[in-house]
Amino acid sequence: MASVEAQADGTFVLRVDGSPQSQVDLADPGNLSFEYMRRIGDVVDAVAPRRQPVAVAHVGGAALSLPRYVAVTRPRSRQIVLEPDEDLTEFVRETLPLPKRSGIKVRPVTGRAGITELYDDSMDLVILDAFEHESVPANLVTAEFFAECARVLRPTGVLVANLIDGKAGLPFIRRTAATVRDVVGAGVVLAERKILRGKGFGNVIMVASPQPVPDLTDAGRRAQPPYDVMPLQELAGKAAPLTDAEGFVTPRAPASVFRT
Repeated sequence: MASVEAQADGTFVLRVDGSPQSQVDLADPGNLSFEYMRRIGDVVDAVAPRRQPVAVAHVGGAALSLPRYVAVTRPRSRQIVLEPDEDLTEFVRETLPLPKRSGIKVRPVTGRAGITELYDDSMDLVILDAFEHESVPANLVTAEFFAECARVLRPTGVLVANLIDGKAGLPFIRRTAATVRDVVGAGVVLAERKILRGKGFGNVIMVASPQPVPDLTDAGRRAQPPYDVMPLQELAGKAAPLTDAEGFVTPRAPASVFRT
């Protein structure tokens, strides 16, 4: 069940079955409240100058916080959101309306099915931010899925993936890093130092491209809280990529730290 809670600062938090999914500032959609979303915003800002329209595919929608951010900072952008929960999308449209002429189109389809329907070389950014029961769906982190992402990205396009882990040694994140490195290209991961050291559960933002990715070191230092920028290759090490043929379970975050 979806609900929206008004916050003291004027923002609204969308919860689904009690878990926070998104936080929206209707007065200023450029205000990203969740830490991991601010990091993705840093990537968007590094990839394209403000006011420059971009083409973005979002895998996962929730309250559409990131599409709203792109729309307000880069008007006339073309955005496609792959969100299978039609009831949730309708609820969000009614309770947290999108601005007119936002350029945001929501397709009621899963990320795995929807990505196959996008044209080759059509997107500047593919942003993966999809969760089901506090976990990233396993079929959205395999080599086969990331190959579809690579197909729809333009030659200078960038993949951004919001993932979670906290187990000692970060086995899931390391294997996903190896998958992205092999299929999409080199890049970096953005996360708090304690998470990269396996001493806490939280978000890890993965950034990859066929071309060198922008330098996010200064953005990480300025952020509150700061985050580290680690080369994708360093994190992946000798880990094996994930594939559809392998049965695996993605980490499930405790409710206390889920996606903030």
